[in-house]
Amino acid sequence: MAVSVKGDNTKVGIKDVARLAQVSPATVSRVLSGRTVAADLHERVQAAVKAVGYRPNLAARRLRSRHTNTIGLIVADIRNPFFTAVSRVVEDIAYSHGQRVIFCNTDEDPAKEAMYLELMQEERVAGVILAPTRAGLDHATRAAPDFPMVLIDRTARGMAHDSVVLDNEAMAARLVAHLHERGFTRIAGLFGAASSTGAERRAGFEQAAQRLGLQAEAITVPHGSDETARSVGALLARQERPQALVASNGVMLMAVLRAVRLAGLEVPRDLALTGFDHEDWMEFVGDGLSVIEQPVAEIGRTAMTMLLDRLEHPDLPARKVVLAGRLISGGSTLKVQQHRPSQPLKETQP
Repeated sequence: MAVSVKGDNTKVGIKDVARLAQVSPATVSRVLSGRTVAADLHERVQAAVKAVGYRPNLAARRLRSRHTNTIGLIVADIRNPFFTAVSRVVEDIAYSHGQRVIFCNTDEDPAKEAMYLELMQEERVAGVILAPTRAGLDHATRAAPDFPMVLIDRTARGMAHDSVVLDNEAMAARLVAHLHERGFTRIAGLFGAASSTGAERRAGFEQAAQRLGLQAEAITVPHGSDETARSVGALLARQERPQALVASNGVMLMAVLRAVRLAGLEVPRDLALTGFDHEDWMEFVGDGLSVIEQPVAEIGRTAMTMLLDRLEHPDLPARKVVLAGRLISGGSTLKVQQHRPSQPLKETQP
């Protein structure tokens, strides 16, 4: 049945949409609130909404409902391509389920994090995906927000929230083993001070170095590229500098490389470099950087699936998903005697 609409579309109601879609008003309400319905019903309702020009009164819906069809996504540093990639996956899945996303960036600042979580309460979001600061993680173990949360990248033992993380200790240990396999005995690692991820990767680094008998130093670095540059500068100024450096995330890895070049050194000619995250720019560093590639798409997909599942089944016990990364072996961890001989350029005939 066609519905003719003229003038103010606020005169069009759910019953008009239901009549055109040949479903019940309750089914329309379920679709508009982001709840799960059969795919064919979802398509019919959305087509009818578009046909009649129906626009829900969001303010009135908020007054009637405890929550909206909106989720919050709070990340620690949007400059970090890891969080950018995860956010893209979360947004894609949310959109496909009729959910809107409120996106926030904390810059590893616990005060900003607390403010954004309060905003989520005010907006009556259905749930939140959060990459917490270390202070925020401590708070999350005690807090009982009015919405479910899924923690990404960072978590702690005994959490009452769902979480999806990398096996940070094991992956840091894999990097140390990789350096040991390539003959490096004197290494240094730089680890972020603002996150539990940095602490876990530091622990894996130290344990593996001790087990393999390496001369290793782990340095905790405050958030920010300037802090990383200062730490690297101090290491490189030593009479006996490290043979290899490990950085605990992609943003830090770039800052380390910049500091190395400012010191007049080259990777891997003067020292080896490795770390976490696989980004496009890394292939342009010599024969590429040796890194742990995180399963960013799987992290985002798992987090969003867990949140949607939690909305449907709020009484499930808290779940923790731990994922493995993949070592990409590049030229940045070759020792001097392992360097490939340079090949002359081939001339092309005109």
